[in-house]
Amino acid sequence: MNYEIFGGNLPAVTVTLENGEAIYTQSGGMTWMSADIQMDTNMKGGLFKGLGRMLSGDSLFMATYSATASGQSITFASTFPGNIIVLDVAKGPYVCQKSGFLCAQPDVELKMYVTKGIKSGLFGGEGFILQELSGTGLAFLEIDGSVKEIDLAPGEKLKVDTGNVAAFEQRVKYSVEMVKGFKNILFGGEGLFLTTVEGPGKVWLQTMPAQTLASKLVPFMPFKQDD
Repeated sequence: MNYEIFGGNLPAVTVTLENGEAIYTQSGGMTWMSADIQMDTNMKGGLFKGLGRMLSGDSLFMATYSATASGQSITFASTFPGNIIVLDVAKGPYVCQKSGFLCAQPDVELKMYVTKGIKSGLFGGEGFILQELSGTGLAFLEIDGSVKEIDLAPGEKLKVDTGNVAAFEQRVKYSVEMVKGFKNILFGGEGLFLTTVEGPGKVWLQTMPAQTLASKLVPFMPFKQDD
């Protein structure tokens, strides 16, 4: 399987499949494809795994696309301005933000990941439930805005504004702490909590979380006044 990521800040990935190769995505995730590709819509793993995917931001049903001839291509576009990254899941497992999954080879398992600790769930920017990728094969993730990959050394910590953690190796410790100082809380503009990631392991950070952009646009949105 070969792939090409293109589109700049409005990215998409085109995957070229040989005869018998396949790739899957959430229902409705395909943008365009060659004629000799067959689609099979299913729950992939059964009802309970499907419900878990729904809670983590994806659809109950997944669509698997299989090539019936060599050299067939299929394209998946990101739903938000930013970047697409590719992960070799055999080197994982990996954890990513809600709705971060774009597409993957069939041997990659996508399932719900529940964060440890009530503070991480309530204030971590993504809630209790994230997405976990395990198994073998390539997976493609959507990143909001620009992306920065950081390889943390053992014991090295990085404090991140909530929502800016896009993905991390599962071995990375993920926690949330309250901002210290009364003035920092009131006037710092960063909210009450910061996410802390601790190595060893890789993390992928994003510069423009979708929820942050949405909150910035709210004051400029038109609204209808009651008569």
